[in-house]
Order: sequence, then structure tokens, then C-alpha cells
Amino acid sequence: MPDHIRSDTEPEGAHADVIGERRRLVSLAYRMTGTLADAEDVVQETYIRWYRLTETERDEIREPAAWLTRVASRVALDVLGSARARREQQIGQWLPEPVPADLFRGTAATPASLARGSQDPLDRLTLDDAVSTALLVVLESMTPAERVVFVLHDVFGTPFDDIAELVGRSPAAARQLATSARRHIRDRRTAVVPAERHDEVVRAFLAASEGGDMRRLMQTLAPDVELRADGGGVVSVAPNVVVGADRVARVMMGMLRKHPRLVFEERRTADGLGYALVLDGRLFGVASFHVEAQHITDLWLVLDPGKLGGW
Repeated sequence: MPDHIRSDTEPEGAHADVIGERRRLVSLAYRMTGTLADAEDVVQETYIRWYRLTETERDEIREPAAWLTRVASRVALDVLGSARARREQQIGQWLPEPVPADLFRGTAATPASLARGSQDPLDRLTLDDAVSTALLVVLESMTPAERVVFVLHDVFGTPFDDIAELVGRSPAAARQLATSARRHIRDRRTAVVPAERHDEVVRAFLAASEGGDMRRLMQTLAPDVELRADGGGVVSVAPNVVVGADRVARVMMGMLRKHPRLVFEERRTADGLGYALVLDGRLFGVASFHVEAQHITDLWLVLDPGKLGGW
């Protein structure tokens, strides 16, 4: 785990409990913004505002964790507005930053209503501490307010009355935002395959790619599979979404021909088994996958050097 997210070595003292909230706040801000860099900016600004308070003002705050959450969420709303404009100007595809599956383990605090054994895949998704690319891509389609409300309520269990004040809406309007956010997810929700099947399909995909077996490679891909690659405007990638088993297979074969020394190392991503792409001993990118039935339906390649710090 990156040092900047660790909480086990934070200093002790009068405000140790406040500093100890840092990892949870980064987790919350990451879900709201989609990148660790933006999340770090949000949390840094949150702590700046805390330490700008007078000692008397801080002593009057009965629940520092709740105060920090509210401020971080307000800052995230502002960051989302400017970030969306930046992302639209980026050359090629923009993808959320992938992170290791256990990076934020134990930070979510989902509502008790979701914790009572629901079998709904959507509920299981929100109960999971892992942050999948599949979910983050959907979050990107939401308005900033929908996204913040969804993360605060459905993932971190914040009451609607508190959220309403934060987003400048009534509690009823905040509930409607959450309902709209869930609709986005349900509209794009697909069947959840067992982890073993996911891993089996992904390993077959890599074996066929490295073996140069186009027929076997295409058998691992859904007919309408989509490949998105994010080079951050730094690394040359396909500028548009690549759709179709034949085209995706050819892109993979082309990448391996272009980089014959590229090594794929297994990594556990929030979406299941994925790969760290290592070129000449240097991390070149991260590949993650979504699998339905026996086929890969989505392949996400993040090659932007600015989004590889978590690995």
C-alpha cells in the first residue's frame, strides 16, 4: 500500500484521531473523483481548513470525523466540476485510476439496511470495499451531485439530512439524487461471474495473446467487447473506443509486436484478476477486465504514468 494512504504510522497526540481519518478520507475522495491525485488534493485542502480553525473552534466540533467528511465532500464537488472539463479536453479516452483490490479495505461504512444480507448484486457491489473500474466508469456518467450523494449515503452511510445541507438540496431532493444514481448503476449492471471463472477467462486471454493465436484469443472475447485505453495524452494509444472481438484482438497483437519485451504480471485488481504491464523493468501500465459468462466484455488499459502510483 502506498505510504501516503497508510494510517498505521500516523503521529499520536491531541489530534491523532483527526490525522487517523486520512486514509478513510482519501478512500471517500477517490470514489468521488476517480483518481488518487485528485483525492489527495481534496484531503489536503480538507486538513488545511481544519488547521485554519482556532483551537476553540476545533474544540466545539463534537464529531471531527463527520466535520472532515462534510468538508472533503464539498471540496470534491468543486474538484469534480473542474476535473470534468480537463478530462473532456484530454486526447483519447479518459479512465479512472486503477488501484489494488485491497487498497481501501475497511474504509467503507455502508448503511445497516444494505448490510442485512441483501442478495441484490447492486447492494453487494456497494458493500464491497474494493473500488472497481466498472463502478467508477458508471460514476463518471453521473452529475457531480449524484455521485457525491451516492458515495456518501450508499457507501459511507451518511444520513440524507446531513447530505442535503452539503449539496444545497432538501433531504427529499437528496434522496432523489441517490435514486437517480442507483438507476445509472442498475441500467448498466450485468451478471456477476464467480471469481474463479473471471480469472480463468483472463488467463486464457493472455495465453492466447502471447501465443499469437488469433482464433483462441477471439474465443475469449465477447462479439461486442470494448477496449478503452488511457494514455493521459502522454502515451500513444487508440484515440477512440475499440469495439468488436476482431478489432480488439488485433490491437492486442499489435501491442505485443510493438513491445516484444512486454511482461504481464498478475495483479489482483478491484475488478478481479488483472495484469501489471512491465517493460524493461518499468511499470508500463495496468490492464483490468470485466467478464460475463465465458467472455471478456470490457478491457481497460491504463498507460498514463500519472495513474500508476498506486501500484
